[in-house]
Amino acid sequence: MMNKERILNALEAVKTARNLMTDEQALECVDLYNPWSATGPGYTVGYRVTYGGKLYKCLQDHTPQEAWTPTAAPSLWAEILPGQDGTDIGEWVQPDSTNPYMKGDRVTHNGKTWESSIDGNVWEPGAPGVYTWIEVNE
Repeated sequence: MMNKERILNALEAVKTARNLMTDEQALECVDLYNPWSATGPGYTVGYRVTYGGKLYKCLQDHTPQEAWTPTAAPSLWAEILPGQDGTDIGEWVQPDSTNPYMKGDRVTHNGKTWESSIDGNVWEPGAPGVYTWIEVNE
């Protein structure tokens, strides 16, 4: 097999592998993902792109348009946050309604570890009157 063919085969293997990763694994390999582009074929649900140094996941199938950047179109894109998908513990980041923490997601915040007790959690762990996080003793 020619050297060029081996390289192309390796690239295809990387593309396949990145699509099989969990969101948490994807955050560890951000450089494997293509930057967002307003040109080219459409995006499909779950497709990941980088934009502004962050990793985003497509929320609904669409044809890209210049004004529909991941930061300008929250109905189309959600930033992938550390600690989501219940596979690891990430530093808490304020989510939007399109990328809330789910039950079982774990984060660190203000020197403590927290676990979300509900799906759709957009509240800050440990904030007064907020009972959607459970402090975890690691």
